[in-house]
Amino acid sequence: MDFRQEFIEFAVSQNVLRFGEFTTKAGRLSPYFFNAGLFNDGASLDRLAQFYAKAIIASGTDIDVLFGPAYKGIPLVAATAMALARQGKNLPYAYNRKEAKDHGEGGSLVGAPLSGKVLIVDDVISAGTSVRESVELIRAAGASPCGVIIALDRMERGTGALSAVQEVERDYGIPVVAVATLDDLLAFLGERTDLRTHAAAVAAYRKEYGVARA
Repeated sequence: MDFRQEFIEFAVSQNVLRFGEFTTKAGRLSPYFFNAGLFNDGASLDRLAQFYAKAIIASGTDIDVLFGPAYKGIPLVAATAMALARQGKNLPYAYNRKEAKDHGEGGSLVGAPLSGKVLIVDDVISAGTSVRESVELIRAAGASPCGVIIALDRMERGTGALSAVQEVERDYGIPVVAVATLDDLLAFLGERTDLRTHAAAVAAYRKEYGVARA
């Protein structure tokens, strides 16, 4: 089993990935729900970060600094930096505050200076707001965003023909790497007899709202 399938199995076991009927922000009735915020203890965050590290290394992306957007990206970027260091890839990391400090070190950035090629570490991309703010911060610091890493790509259309992930790739010219995608989830469901009843509903949702992946 590759790391993408292992990640989905892990997300299901942690009840982070659930099946049933869930209403999305767009008002769609989804047969599955993914909430990365439920990786909320030390062991699950550590394991999640190991999957991020594997996906980053597998992508072959050239990175100088890791960046975690406040607030969800802060524990993710710190844990991912530790997981990469254990794999022999020790990278500096930084994150931002929502409110800039006017004392101490000041400013809105904490951690390593942003320089060179910066990878944004986040949980998911829905509206792309977090990525846009991160790109602006990185460029303002004189560095270059080189990509985004997320846990799950829902591969779902937004208001137009493209998904939120594809819009980010188009608008900023940077790749989005996902630990797993909706297609990986469908492959996983097809192999699990205890979950196979959900496969048809997820496949139908993919057909109605999904986007093709180049």
